[in-house]
Amino acid sequence: MGIDIARHHVKKGARTAPKSEDPYLLLLVKLYRFLARRTDSNFNKVILHRLFLSKNNRAPLSLSRIAKETANTPDRDSKIIVQVGAVTDDIRLTEVPKLTIAALRFTRGAKERILAAGGETLTLDQLALRAPTGSNTVLLRGVKTAREAYKHFGMGPHKNKKPYTVSKGRKFERARGRRKSRGFKV
Repeated sequence: MGIDIARHHVKKGARTAPKSEDPYLLLLVKLYRFLARRTDSNFNKVILHRLFLSKNNRAPLSLSRIAKETANTPDRDSKIIVQVGAVTDDIRLTEVPKLTIAALRFTRGAKERILAAGGETLTLDQLALRAPTGSNTVLLRGVKTAREAYKHFGMGPHKNKKPYTVSKGRKFERARGRRKSRGFKV
């Protein structure tokens, strides 16, 4: 077996550890590294990988989306919903169902509403004690492309992407390229 000269010094892009120096996150990584190695459960490997991700790739998840996504889950009350990221409140959801949720963090409003509905909030280390192999859990994640920045990506003619302008008024980006009378219109 020879050396692939063309791609000799190319590193793999996937993270093998988190960039963050947060001591609590590093302890969670240590715990889930152990579980991923010592159990043959794929769940722990997924959790470990998600702990490595950047903040943009660990999108938050709202209570309304959790309620919507798990609405058809059989005996949801006995299951633990897992999100590696933040769980946020959503005022559009009038009634929060009784849920047991494990996440990296909860906003104050979300935590209060879950507890008021008779539910339970867990940290990921408490989850490891309760479900070391991820049995009876529902793993969810937030929508990555929900960030406002994604509306601007892929900007160009005929792309219908959001321009980085001060305003969308009469005086902004309405000249060359936007009107027939000013050169051309796309």
